[in-house]
Amino acid sequence: MKKKIIGALLSVAMVTSALVGCGSAAAPAAEAPAAEAPAETAEEAPAAEAEAPAEAPAAGGKVGVSMPTKDLQRWNQDGANMEAQLKEAGYEVDLQYASNDVPTQVSQIENMISSGAKVLVIAPIEGDSLGTVLQQAKEAGVAVIAYDRLIMNSDAVTYYATFDNKLVGTKQGQYIEEKLDLKNQAGPFNLEIFTGDPGDNNANFFYSGAMEVLQPYIDEGKLVVKSGQVEFDKVATPGWATEAAQSRMDGIISANYADGTKLDAVLCSNDFTALGAINSLKANYTGEWPIVTGQDCDKPNVKLMIEGKQSMSIFKDTRDLAAQTVKMVDSIMKGGEAPVNDTESYDNGVITVPSYLCEPVFADKDSYKKLLIDSGYYTEDDLK
Repeated sequence: MKKKIIGALLSVAMVTSALVGCGSAAAPAAEAPAAEAPAETAEEAPAAEAEAPAEAPAAGGKVGVSMPTKDLQRWNQDGANMEAQLKEAGYEVDLQYASNDVPTQVSQIENMISSGAKVLVIAPIEGDSLGTVLQQAKEAGVAVIAYDRLIMNSDAVTYYATFDNKLVGTKQGQYIEEKLDLKNQAGPFNLEIFTGDPGDNNANFFYSGAMEVLQPYIDEGKLVVKSGQVEFDKVATPGWATEAAQSRMDGIISANYADGTKLDAVLCSNDFTALGAINSLKANYTGEWPIVTGQDCDKPNVKLMIEGKQSMSIFKDTRDLAAQTVKMVDSIMKGGEAPVNDTESYDNGVITVPSYLCEPVFADKDSYKKLLIDSGYYTEDDLK
């Protein structure tokens, strides 16, 4: 029995020590008692009790992981990374995908609470749609980590684990600034803007980070948005849907660029909106190809980068975010406080949520091999 306890503790220690990238700057959590040892298994029990289950429950307890959908590549990767690392750390994992349906997500979370989950990791479909079920979690003493998307209007959110979402937008804006040499060139250059779902709080951060860089050039006249669509509510894309972005870009090109006017840059907050813009450009635009930004390094978009149709995509290594989240879960399960590096930025409308922010980087045609292939995130065959 002692060997099994030592093995479980060593497994936790190995995962914790392996957390790198976004987790490397975190201060260690306070010392706390080790998790309770598991009950004896049939292998160790007397012969008369050999009918006990051959596999004992995980030593660390149960963790519920709620992902919004399987329809986007990145959520599949997030869920798989989280499940694998939590299991390696000794936890039982209940991983559920909600098919982008809020009632389904609520029901799944209720089941996680009633089945004994001690910590919930939740990437919400809509940031402000979980208030009632999270109150149940709070009353049951279940800690809640909002994952990548902030859960809004609830005091039941314990922590937030994400990438620095404002920095995502800042890097996209800076990329356009650098490639058009806006600090030195007189312009004017034509720009169009596509951000994400208005119900996703992250979309506001992406937009504000980019516009802090680009708005001064718009005010100065170096950047011109010929469609006139600049405010967040005018450039938001419901559901981050490729089709919605493509339809809007069709209208923008028809009204403003069909006469041969050059479009210099398209700010897209993620790869789904970028794909919509690119599809429309391929079908309707005959001028010199513009700069197009994106985020998530989805396989189709990396192929478009290689092809020269998408200029860059923000790379958020979900392995790092999963690793940091496992570290936070481990601290909570042991009775300590999770490591955070931001206690001011993320106000959910009720409380300011202590957060850990991982740093994103961008990939382009010159850097994607090092970031995506050499790191093992993709293989060469994935991008053929």
